[in-house]
Amino acid sequence: MRIEQNEYKRSKGIWYWISTALLAFILFSGGLWLMTGNQPMDAYLGFPAYFWQILGFCKILGGIAILVPRFPLLKEWAYAGIVFNLTGAAAARASVGDSTAHIIAPLVICGIAIASWFLRPESRKIVAERIGEIENDHSLTVR
Repeated sequence: MRIEQNEYKRSKGIWYWISTALLAFILFSGGLWLMTGNQPMDAYLGFPAYFWQILGFCKILGGIAILVPRFPLLKEWAYAGIVFNLTGAAAARASVGDSTAHIIAPLVICGIAIASWFLRPESRKIVAERIGEIENDHSLTVR
């Protein structure tokens, strides 16, 4: 039984790092591409040119945030931003009647982000026990 648990933790850790490294690579490369002035060829989305550079900068910050050790709250916010960005990209593509492949691609990357978030080790999570300790601390309650 103990061997199975260790094997499960090990495989979960491997899949976490595969999904996280892939996600970070996608964010870094996409962010750098947008920041170097390579706006998407599809100007029909209607976003101004400066928007793409801001988006590129935020993608790079998100890629850094998911890789740095500790800072679980920062990671939660980064994963949320990544999911919002990618679902928004799919919605924007769908709203202009873009091809199915252009709508599905951000959703697939969003799935990788969700997998990375779900597979995180305990050291990279906000653990409910810590929140419970804070809530149960009597010195913080007002009487």
